[in-house]
Amino acid sequence: MPLLALTGGIASGKSTIARLLAQHGAVIVDADAIVRELQAPGSPVLDQIAAAFGPGVIAGDGNLDRAALGAVVFSDDDARRRLNALIHPAVAAESGRRFAAAFAADPDAVVVYDVPLLVEARADDPWDLIVVAHAPASLREERLVALRGLTLADARARLASQVDDDTRLAVADVIIDTAGSLAETSAQVEALWRRLHPSR
Repeated sequence: MPLLALTGGIASGKSTIARLLAQHGAVIVDADAIVRELQAPGSPVLDQIAAAFGPGVIAGDGNLDRAALGAVVFSDDDARRRLNALIHPAVAAESGRRFAAAFAADPDAVVVYDVPLLVEARADDPWDLIVVAHAPASLREERLVALRGLTLADARARLASQVDDDTRLAVADVIIDTAGSLAETSAQVEALWRRLHPSR
């Protein structure tokens, strides 16, 4: 019943790795999806965000205005820390429930926690392996501009708002290099899967 943390910087290919692992049979617990659920209209977490950052981060339909909130936290380290202090405990509790449910359903499951902010929040949790998706910052900038429509300045700001690559790589048990082709990434994921669950 291995429990993995899968992390990586923005545009590092982490979601691709999660998708490939799911195709092999892993159970994926997505931290970003949990965050979105916890920030739904009427939720305590969304109320706390509005209280901390003002009504301007709430859209007219009552949902979180992610662009407005992002404009604040990606350029302000203190604001980002305050936001994380509101979100991380709730996400940790909910992800723990999902891990337990997955292992209750299948004690031999490979459970993968897809989490961007592992180093910032949960690097010391008892993971069986920490897997880091990695590509050079210059390539991630290109991906953000080409695939997500960011300006180069915005892409660089997003990368700068996260921990540096050396810090992230220092916690890795496994590094998957996503700078090459999809086939090259897939081969590395296949090797990881054989290591995790040789019988599957």
